[in-house]
Amino acid sequence: MSNAVSALQGASFDGYCKVEEAGLVGMITLRGDLSSAGVAKAVKAATGADMPGQGEIIEGAKGRAGWMSPDELLLVVDHAKAVDVVAAASKSLAKEHALVVNVSDARAVYRVTGDAVREVLAKLSPADTAAMVPGQLRRTRIAQIPAAFYLTDEKTAELICFRSVAQYAFDILKDAAMSGGEVGV
Repeated sequence: MSNAVSALQGASFDGYCKVEEAGLVGMITLRGDLSSAGVAKAVKAATGADMPGQGEIIEGAKGRAGWMSPDELLLVVDHAKAVDVVAAASKSLAKEHALVVNVSDARAVYRVTGDAVREVLAKLSPADTAAMVPGQLRRTRIAQIPAAFYLTDEKTAELICFRSVAQYAFDILKDAAMSGGEVGV
């Protein structure tokens, strides 16, 4: 049984969009040759997803696979299964030049929901959120911190940042989503 706790233990804010910490989320960094059949097989086994293309995050039966850089993926899985997923992927990639690391407890995840989710993100990031479509992953900055976010649907975004800046990320997301601060774009 795990004693893990999420960074902000379920913090939530209701403004013109809702901002909530997503709780414990399993996150695995997989680095290696993304054109390798072995990597694709490990990703499929871990998440049920196909290999994502540049800037994509693909949903599978057991999780998501997101493209982070030319040699790096982020696998999003059930927190309780992350250790086992790392062990299985490491074993299957033992003969390849690859690295598989559980980064779950080093990250915080937020869900932003509402009709103006793109506007809330646009207030904090240089990303063109108006042009984003569900399944597109953006690795960028929000205010002064590195983050990644993607739309799961037209009214929901998930944002990932380092746990060490979890409170700051929540506070700036809250500020961006505060009622009365609507831009209306």
